[in-house]
Amino acid sequence: MVADDRERLLRMLTAATFIIFFQAYMVAPIIPTLATRFGASVQTVGFVVPAYLIPYGIATLVYGLLADRLGAQRVMFASLAAFAVLTALTATATSIDQIVVWRVLTGLGASGVVPLALVLVGRLFPYAQRGRPLGWLFGAMAGGMAVGTPLGSILVRFIGWRGLFLVAGAAGGVSLLLFVPYRRMIAAAMQPVGGSLGDLFRGYRSLLGTARGQRTYGYVLVNSMFQSGVFTWLGVYFERRYGLGPVGIGLALLGYGVPGFLLGPLIGRAADKWGRARLLPIGLALGALAAAVLLVDFPLALAPIVVMALSLGYDMTQPLFGGIVTALGGKRPGQAMGLNVFALFVGFGLGSIVFGELLHAGFGPALWAFAAVELSLAVGSLWLFRSEMPHAVTGRSAGAR
Repeated sequence: MVADDRERLLRMLTAATFIIFFQAYMVAPIIPTLATRFGASVQTVGFVVPAYLIPYGIATLVYGLLADRLGAQRVMFASLAAFAVLTALTATATSIDQIVVWRVLTGLGASGVVPLALVLVGRLFPYAQRGRPLGWLFGAMAGGMAVGTPLGSILVRFIGWRGLFLVAGAAGGVSLLLFVPYRRMIAAAMQPVGGSLGDLFRGYRSLLGTARGQRTYGYVLVNSMFQSGVFTWLGVYFERRYGLGPVGIGLALLGYGVPGFLLGPLIGRAADKWGRARLLPIGLALGALAAAVLLVDFPLALAPIVVMALSLGYDMTQPLFGGIVTALGGKRPGQAMGLNVFALFVGFGLGSIVFGELLHAGFGPALWAFAAVELSLAVGSLWLFRSEMPHAVTGRSAGAR
């Protein structure tokens, strides 16, 4: 494959990832708006977020298997088409219950794009060079959060919540059309892999049967619970603490995703050069610090900086975990990355639910609990991920550990 073609495909994958995460994160900051529109509590409306994220995560296990057996290009195209159609149809909902149903269906349909994009990076780039392209993809995730969060809050005043879903669905349809010229390139990069149902379960047992797999997937799950739990409810936090409306909430959340969008490839290169073992504890500690700062009174003007620190904690962890996962899959990369995205999105959904339940005791206890867990992860990572160093430092292949 020509290097220029590989880079163009990477840019297309990045664009599709951005669109999917844009629509996923445009919902959280409009929870107060939807609660007012439908006369429901914010806790009830809050289920709109996990209604998308948890089915998304569960379905990735199926899409990874289908991609290994049928070919990545078929699965990606079908999933992107489902994303476009179902996102647009969400605009027809007339109640919170109907929105929840459409979000469940969208999560199930849309989850075959991002995990397979990550798998393709693993196929197209050697392990020692994956930091940069993975940085682009995770940067697109962060960029979707960065743009979707404030833009969703602002645009809802002008085009309404229905308009948001129509715009996101249309963007998915355009992305699908632009992907058509790359279908043969994707098919050549990922050939179907045969196997029985027994092979499937043996594959999962193999992925989770090593210490490296257990700690990586475990950290992906718990770290995503922390990030989603805090971020999902930030809109409500700023509304209650500072009395902000939709536009104010959007501006306060403006910093989330910016570090990954701007620095994602640089963070990836740093991981390739200096080792994930050195960056992971810093990222986890940054997340814990950001959550702790939310416990104290600070000037509203500093809100984007605090939110940016929370985002940087994500940008310095989940892409790095994704890089490790690309070395775990062997002949079944779709299965390995499917399990990774399963842990990521199920963690996203569970985190928003758990934080919402803790809110019955107030934001203080919820933030303390989540910050304490994240700090514990940071301390544990100093030991658990100490071997995740570049080949030049350790003298051994990263894929062999």
